[in-house]
Formats: sequence, structure tokens, C-alpha cells
Amino acid sequence: MPETWWRNAVTYQIYPRSFADTNADGIGDLPGTTSKMDYLAWLGVDAIWLTPCYRSCWLDGGYDVTDHRDIDPTLGTLRDFDRMVAAAHEHGIRVLIDIVPNHTSDRHEWFQRALAAEPGSPARDRYIFRDGKGPTGEQPPSNWESRFGGRAWSAVADGQWYLHLFTPQQPDLNWANPEVRAEFLDILRFWGRRGVDGFRIDVAAALIKDLREPLRDVVGGEGSSGLDDFAANPDHPFLDRPEVHDVYREWNRVFREFDPPLIGVAEAWVRGQRRVRYLRPGELQQAFNFEFLRVRWNAAEYRRIVTESINGARSVGTAATWVLANHDVVRQVSALGLPDDVDLQVWLASNGTEPPTDLELGTRRARAAILFALALPGSAYLYQGEELGLPEVADLPAAVLQDPKWVRSQHKEKGRDGCRVPLPWTRTGVSFGFSSAPPWLPQPADWGRYAVQAQRGDPGSMLRLYRTALRLRREFGGDETFRWDDDYDVGDVLAFRRAEDVLVVVNTGATTKPLPRGEVLLSSAPLGTGTLPADTTAWLRLR
Repeated sequence: MPETWWRNAVTYQIYPRSFADTNADGIGDLPGTTSKMDYLAWLGVDAIWLTPCYRSCWLDGGYDVTDHRDIDPTLGTLRDFDRMVAAAHEHGIRVLIDIVPNHTSDRHEWFQRALAAEPGSPARDRYIFRDGKGPTGEQPPSNWESRFGGRAWSAVADGQWYLHLFTPQQPDLNWANPEVRAEFLDILRFWGRRGVDGFRIDVAAALIKDLREPLRDVVGGEGSSGLDDFAANPDHPFLDRPEVHDVYREWNRVFREFDPPLIGVAEAWVRGQRRVRYLRPGELQQAFNFEFLRVRWNAAEYRRIVTESINGARSVGTAATWVLANHDVVRQVSALGLPDDVDLQVWLASNGTEPPTDLELGTRRARAAILFALALPGSAYLYQGEELGLPEVADLPAAVLQDPKWVRSQHKEKGRDGCRVPLPWTRTGVSFGFSSAPPWLPQPADWGRYAVQAQRGDPGSMLRLYRTALRLRREFGGDETFRWDDDYDVGDVLAFRRAEDVLVVVNTGATTKPLPRGEVLLSSAPLGTGTLPADTTAWLRLR
């Protein structure tokens, strides 16, 4: 395995609870993931990334971890994990897993000890406990807000408050504590020895907090403390602190204890040069480009972000990382079928009715968008079900919602369950082949038409488009040459050269555009004679 396999890899994200179930409880599991390795190899991915499989109370999709060195019984055992890794490697597929270093579950042994200990004790110092403001400490120590709504502090019985940037059941760890740092170095080694190839780092930019007294309030008003606040100042009290890079330099030294070295990909909701800093030599290998994900089919924005991202990555000797979807955002087919000015959270709150999404348009754009993303130099991350063209399940009834955003936002934000509905594998069945039992989140009645079984033999399907694109990408993906083509890259049309003779043309406009002459390698929709229809991408080999 070459050390830099990740530079041009395509990684497929798996949300295990919604991928495949083998024990008939309606919840996906690790043996289910193992059972689909032939499918993943057929699709043509280079690696998989699994969201958390650790022991958890499942109050936040597994991101409330009670034991970082064990598998949750609902998903399997450590032995099942080892078998899954072995099966992936036998298929030539590498394995990345989530690591959750910002917080633990409140049921974690450490936090239970902290609650039983006195203020100022070593047990409490592993977390962030502070006295409150006001005459009796009745007010929180600062105005910091939870990412899921409400304040980011909760009081305990003795009157102190603890910090949680997410739910109260996810207390933040104190990364100024050497014991916390040593613990996670050991966790990295534990999973590295079990054969994983790397880690996706949850909340990578928020580990370090400025805990100097008195704690600083966040300036900017309601919502300004969100973890995706791109406009956050460079001296934010808990976002993208410069000291966080010391953590990743330390992690990099652990990565290099393995052969080939492990890799880290940062979930860091920062942009431009602030994202690039995570990619400097001796730190992490990749960082998700969430600016790219957030663009709603706008050529000028794509052009700006692609240029900045490629140049930024090259400036530190690495390659860019592209992502269009994940387990936290509205699925592409639905998002791209809505007007640009629609707030997706407001749309979800209406159960996807205000306005109704144009799924035909969304599907057409999603097909064009994936060919655009896969043609760019660097690595790409795909989210399970996007290759099937699954829409967001926006009308899940309130009674089945499990995302803590729903409760924490006082039912203003419906949350992320709609993109986590279990996959359909077969045209029929109680859960369309996902399980022999009803799934943990209900699937729409028409999902059989999206099933792998329904699409695998259809050359015009979304699934076959993905597979063909991944196969063709290997022919030029290793060549990181990229330049905009000044002859065609104008207005609503994006055009760029890859390798020596590949031209990629993306029409984000509403009208048909002229298409350069060349051999058509792949297109997201049927082409006219010498023309590129609206919302279409074509890969050409120039004559």
C-alpha cells in the first residue's frame, strides 16, 4: 500500500445502522456491512468510512460514546469488526473509522467519576467544569451556545456547570489535561493495531477552548457560536484555536508508527487558509471542504471554491478533498431540486412541502454534480444512498424522529433523520432487503424503485452512472493536472482540463450550450448534436 493512497481515493461513507441488517432487529450491523463488500468492490470505491460503532447510548447517532475501545452490542462485537476490516482489505478496500475526541457520553466511566468527585478534583479536570455567574452561581459561566440549540452549559447537583457544545448528554473533554491527550493517543493505537487505515475526526476544529478566567462571551448575537460559523473571528474562544494544531502534530507522530501510516481527515467547518492549516506537513492528510457541499448549483461559487481549494492544498503539498453529501445534510436530489433561496431547515420543518421539491430537476443536477466532483483532482467522499439517487425523507412523523436537534431546538429543526433512513437493496420486502424486520426509521413505500436490485442492470440508472464514473476516473484521477479552459469556462459553464486530453464541461445554466468536439467518455444526461443541455456534465477526450 503506498503511503499516499488517499490523495486520489474515493471513500464511501457508511452509516452502519442504516446500511444492512443481518440479525433481524431492524438495525444495521457490522456483519451487514461485511456482507456488502462485494457490492462496494463492484461499485469501485477505494475506501469506506464508518460513522461511530462504539458503545453508546445512541442519543446522537453514536456520537455519544461510552467506551472508545469496544463495539456497541447493537452493531456486533470486536470480532465482527475485525472480520469486517479483513473482508474490506481482501477486496482492496481500506477502512476509516470515526473518532470522537471532543466529548464523551455522560454515561462514560470518566464522567460518572467526575459527577461523584468534588469541584477542583482530578476527575473533574478531565472535563470542563466551572462555577456559574451571579451571586449564587445560578447563571452559566458564559453565553456559549449548544450546536443543537440552547445554552452549552448544564448545572450539576453541587452547583457547578459543565460544558457541552452538543447535548447535555455529551460533556466536552478538557484537552488542556495531559491525561485526555494520552488517552486518545492510546485509542488511536488500539484501532490502528486492529487494522484500520485512518480516522475521520469529529468536530476537529473545536477541541481546544480558551479557558482563561473569566471565560469570554461569544460576540455576535444569537447563533454566532455555531460550529459552522465560517465568519468566526481568528480568536474565537472555542472554534479553530491555533493550539488545536499541536494535537494533530502529536497524532501524526502516532500515525507514522504504522506502515503504511494511518491518515486523518478533519471535520472542520472552516474555510480557505484556515482549513489549509490542518493539512500542513506533519499534521492531517485531509479536511472536508464544506464550502463545496453548500453550493446550490452556482457556477461562480463553484469556480471560486474549486480554485481556492486546489491552490490551497497545493501550497502545502497535498490534494483537495471534495464532498457533496453526508449523514448531517439534506440529500442532494432534494436539495438541488429546490430554489436556491430556500432555507433547507425551514423546508424540512414543513415536511418537505413548502415548496415541494422538483425531484426530476434535483436528480438531473445531482447526476451532473457527481460527475463534476469526481472529475476534480484530489480525493472524494460519497455518502451511502447517493449512488441510488435517494431523496430526503422529509415527511418522517414526529413520533419516529431520533435526532436530538428536534428536541433541543423546541421542534424548530426537524434534524438529520431524513438522510439516515435505511437503504433499499431489493424491489420488495418488509424493508426492501435492508432487514427481514421493519427498519428503525420507516422507508417510503415507493423505495423499491431506488433499490440496488432495480438499478444494477439498468445502464441509465444513477447507480450505473456512479460505477462508470468511478471506473473511468481511475484512468486520469492519478494525474493531478488541473486548469480552467479559458475557451469554454464562461458564465454558467464550468470547463476544465484534466490529464493531457480530458476536458470536463458542466452546464449549470437553464439553456443548452455548445459542446466542444471530442470523444464523449461519459455524460450525466443524453447530449444533443454538438450541444450540452442544461444541468448536464460531460467528460470528453479531445481529438
